Amino acid sequence: MKQLAFIEKLLVSEEVEWKPLSQVAKIKNGKDWKNLGEGDIPVYGSGGIMGYVDTFAYDKPTVLIPRKGTITNVFYVDTPFWNVDTIYYTEVEEKKLNPKFFYYVIKTIDLMALDTGSGRPSLTQAILNKLLVPIPCPDNPKKSLEIQAEIVRILDTFTELTTELTTELTARKKQYNYYRDQLLSFEEGEVEWKTLGGIGRIVTGRTPKSSDKSAWGDEVDFVTPSDIKNGMRSIRCPSRRLSAEGAASMPKVQIPRGSLLVTCIGADMGKTVINANDCIPNQQINAIILTDDSVQVGYLFHVLTAMRDTLRRQGELGGGTMPIINKSDFSKIVVPVPSLEEQARIVAILDKFDALTNSITEGLPREIALRQQQYEYYRDLLLSFPKPDSEVAA
Repeated sequence: MKQLAFIEKLLVSEEVEWKPLSQVAKIKNGKDWKNLGEGDIPVYGSGGIMGYVDTFAYDKPTVLIPRKGTITNVFYVDTPFWNVDTIYYTEVEEKKLNPKFFYYVIKTIDLMALDTGSGRPSLTQAILNKLLVPIPCPDNPKKSLEIQAEIVRILDTFTELTTELTTELTARKKQYNYYRDQLLSFEEGEVEWKTLGGIGRIVTGRTPKSSDKSAWGDEVDFVTPSDIKNGMRSIRCPSRRLSAEGAASMPKVQIPRGSLLVTCIGADMGKTVINANDCIPNQQINAIILTDDSVQVGYLFHVLTAMRDTLRRQGELGGGTMPIINKSDFSKIVVPVPSLEEQARIVAILDKFDALTNSITEGLPREIALRQQQYEYYRDLLLSFPKPDSEVAA
């Protein structure tokens, strides 16, 4: 609680003046970069870094604010850079405003509410110049900048911790992928190789007509690719459910719990998950209902997860506009099948890595989520200066 007491002391009884952005910073347009030479200076667009050139547009600390596109994608940059015309940079008057403090302030603003685009989201200089920026102790510039710098220091501490955890998570995922590939690599003759169609019944899902109101309800899970998130091991709560009547009308695509669901079309092809409940998948999912007692479902989950890139390449062989694996080709995919004892050993090892890297209730992802919540809490607290009657200057 010392941190909270310190923050309250930092902000107590301090006068704050809300100034239009135009009074503390100038918004500058970006320029084309196609005629610039290659170098090590990053080029920013609204989506982030686009490439590297040998010339910079600005070399002082700044906040980049998108003009078009992903307008919530705000960046703080304190090294030389070039920006294209889809993103503004700001020349901050540093005698009044700490650029990093301004970055944290603008991250609290709902920029989508300022969108002026009829199709693609857009922000104009006129709108941005009216944004109100809190300046503590406006009559004492030295103290004002000290307060701003201290707020930046506290928030930087939280963001740096989150960055460290994210870096560790990335390293753990690489480690997990390495050990998974090692554990699932077998010498010729070391294991038996079987087709998916040989170890289970392959079922491609179906979707009831949206106009058939009686098919939809709240009794049987209906799974689509959008319900299967990256890193997910089992699916428990899809976004939609069918009625018992709707499920009964499709007996051939009823999938018992403990089966495998594999997305088989589009950009997200190859995502694999175990269904925790009886379900019906849609037509973009191939299900494997295991019939071979020599294969553990947990083991096959890890095998197919490791094969995601292979599945996608297989789907691209069709030559269509998007990758797709039909039921026939999916059934012919071959997987290694070691002894049940070896499968159990592999699953025990990979499950531990999987929980650490992917679980939303334990491991590093949960720690990162908690730190992000903590950062947002303190950011909102530190920037909760008394606001004027209007959020935008007249």
